[in-house]
Amino acid sequence: MLNSVAVLSDIHGVLPALEAVLAEPDVAAADRLVLTGDIAAGPQPVQVLDLLTGLGERVVWVKGNADRELVEYRRTGRTSIPDPIAPWAAEQLREDHLDLLAALPASLTLPVRGLGEVLFCHATPRDDEEVVLVDSRLDRWQDVLDGLETEVRTVVCGHTHMPFVRLALGRLIVNPGSIGMPYGRAGAHWALLGPGAQLRTTPFDLDSAVDRIAAECTYSGAAEWAEYYLRSRATDREALEAFGPRDGRDTQIC
Repeated sequence: MLNSVAVLSDIHGVLPALEAVLAEPDVAAADRLVLTGDIAAGPQPVQVLDLLTGLGERVVWVKGNADRELVEYRRTGRTSIPDPIAPWAAEQLREDHLDLLAALPASLTLPVRGLGEVLFCHATPRDDEEVVLVDSRLDRWQDVLDGLETEVRTVVCGHTHMPFVRLALGRLIVNPGSIGMPYGRAGAHWALLGPGAQLRTTPFDLDSAVDRIAAECTYSGAAEWAEYYLRSRATDREALEAFGPRDGRDTQIC
């Protein structure tokens, strides 16, 4: 049984944000760091993967759709990825990075004090691109969670880059938000599990981080990418309106 788990999701290759979170005392003290996918698709993919692999067995990895897409782009003949920076990021990766990402599980379960068996995944337990939101309907959650073992009482996911904690049909659902591409509010968002579930935000020097990415990244739009995503120019309303149809609703947000 793990006493504490720090959940880091949707890092998207942003090294300054990751470094800030790793410096948090509760992250340093956690029994495990669980990465719930979309780790490298961003402006500093090599540096992020090298930093995380250097932490050894404390880090537990789950594959996200963006991780899968990087491998497909390099190894299966895939010719495009919807995220414009992702093809560039894929080309930066070494073969050992690709081996690592290709071998990651789609989900895993760990016992956490106070929460019991916790299932970690990227989007939903059954699909790495499926969208569920804080206000998704209960019948939608019933469909998404169908087939989970009864002892799994907590599900931790990512993918939508917006943090939330809610109950759905007796299960606790936790989305830590995004470390590298937050929607709605700037900062590096993560979660601490055990014995409860806490949403955390780590502030860091955005000016310095944007300048660093612009200086160090060879992607042609690196400065604009960093300015938009690190400063969270995408609002929560815009994100919900974009994701809404994929959750089976119209786009009107109240």
